Amino acid sequence: MSASLYGSTAVQFVRGLHTLSALLEKGAAWAQENGTSEETLLNSRLAEDMYPLVRQVQIVSDVSKGAVARLAGVTPPAMEDTETSFVDLQARIAKTIRFIESVKADQLDGDDSRPISVKGRNHELNFTAHSYIMSFAVPNFYFHITTAYNILRHLGVTLGKSDFIGEIK
Repeated sequence: MSASLYGSTAVQFVRGLHTLSALLEKGAAWAQENGTSEETLLNSRLAEDMYPLVRQVQIVSDVSKGAVARLAGVTPPAMEDTETSFVDLQARIAKTIRFIESVKADQLDGDDSRPISVKGRNHELNFTAHSYIMSFAVPNFYFHITTAYNILRHLGVTLGKSDFIGEIK
């Protein structure tokens, strides 16, 4: 028996967003304790061709709300990508969680083979609902949380595996 789409998306995404929020809290505290500006942390990246921390958080939000919206057949809340502080990013995460939690399991679950289309700048990707979640949405979600974690860790924020895993219930 396969996992429900709701359990594979909404439940995981809310948990991951709470973890990301906690990582950012530690990053903000570290910046203050070490006299480092928020701007420095938010604009830090692991490599020149990678997005900075602020964009990693925006993408985590976009991937999670977009996936839930596509599966539910609803429009996700628009977010302008104008965050310039940890407070702004925390507000975005909270808004994303509220949206995801507003979608009910029966809106997501159902036909795992229904078509899902994702339009990029120069291309369109076509999936089944199941393959979209398993091969695109969930891997992207965790890639960007992991990258945010790694940026903070690389800068010197004291983080460990338990910070990434989050609360175990």
